[in-house]
Amino acid sequence: MRSRAVMSACSTGIKKKGGARVATTIKKYWFIYLLAIPGFFFLVLFSYGPMYGIVLAFKDYKMNLGVLGSPWVGLANYRELFSDPSFIQAFKNTIIINIYNLVFGFSFNVFLALMINELQIRRLKSVVQTCVYLPYFLSWVIFAGLVQVFLQAPVPGDTGGMVNQLIVAMGGEAIDFMKRPDIFRGILVVTNIIKTAGYSTIIYLAAIAGVDPTLYEAAAIDGGNRKDMLLHITIPRILPSVAVMFLLSVAQLFISNFDQVYNLYNNFVLSTGDVLSTYIYRISLGGGMEFELSTAANLLMNVMGLLALVFSNKFVKKLDVMGIF
Repeated sequence: MRSRAVMSACSTGIKKKGGARVATTIKKYWFIYLLAIPGFFFLVLFSYGPMYGIVLAFKDYKMNLGVLGSPWVGLANYRELFSDPSFIQAFKNTIIINIYNLVFGFSFNVFLALMINELQIRRLKSVVQTCVYLPYFLSWVIFAGLVQVFLQAPVPGDTGGMVNQLIVAMGGEAIDFMKRPDIFRGILVVTNIIKTAGYSTIIYLAAIAGVDPTLYEAAAIDGGNRKDMLLHITIPRILPSVAVMFLLSVAQLFISNFDQVYNLYNNFVLSTGDVLSTYIYRISLGGGMEFELSTAANLLMNVMGLLALVFSNKFVKKLDVMGIF
C-alpha cells in the first residue's frame, strides 16, 4: 500500500511538472502560438471536419436521408467496385503510370539538379534554371493545350504539330499521338517530368547549397576532380532530401494527377489512360452520382498510399537514412 502511495505521489508530481513546463512554454512563446491558431482552425475545419463523410464508403447513400441517415451496407460498395472492370483497369493504369513516374521522373529530377549544380558559367546556369522552372508555373489546362498543339496530327489543310512536322521532314510517317493507347502512358510520364522537374530541382539545389564548401576545398587540395566530389560529397550529403522526396512520391503511388489526365485523355485512350481520379470523377460529379462508390474508391487508394508510405519509410530507415517519421 505504501509503495502504491509513493508511486501515485510521484506520478502526480511528474504531471504537475509537465503541466508547469507546458504553461511556461506557452507563456514564453505565446505570440508564435497565437500565429498558429488560424492555421490550426483552418486545418480542423477544412481537413478534419469533412472526414465524417468517409462513412459514405460503407453506406447506401440517399440524398433525402443525408450522410448520417443513409442505411449501412458494410463492404457491399467494395464488392461492387472490385466487380467493375472499369475500376480494375483504372487501378492498374494508376499503378503503372505512377511506377513509371517514380522510376523515370524521380531519377531524372535528381540527375537534372546535379547537372545544373555542375554548371560553372553563372549566366548559363541561370538561363537553364529559368527554362526548367517555367513550366511548373503554368496550369495543366494551358500546358495540356500546348502539348496537344505540339503533338497534333496532320489534317487536310494543316501540316500538324511541330513533332509530326519533324517526323515527316525526316522521312517518317505522321503519328496521331493523342489517339494511340499504346503510347499515351509515355506521354503522361514525359509531360509530367517536363511540368514538375523545376519544383523538385529547387529542393535538391537547396540541399546542395547547404553542403559545407570546405569539403570541396579539401577534396580539391587532395587531388579530387568534379566526379569524385559529386560521388563522394554532393550525393551523400543530399541523400536525406532525396529520401524524403522518394517517400512522398511513394505515398502518391495510388493517387493520380487528375488535372493532367483529365486535360489530356480522350475516349480513344481510356484503356491505358483512365486512372482512379478520373474514374472517381466520372462515377460521381461527372454524371454517375454514385457518391458512395467514389468515397469507397477514394478511401481505398488513400489507405493503400499510407501503407506504402509506412513500409517504404521503414525500408529507408534500414538504409541508415532519416525518414519522414
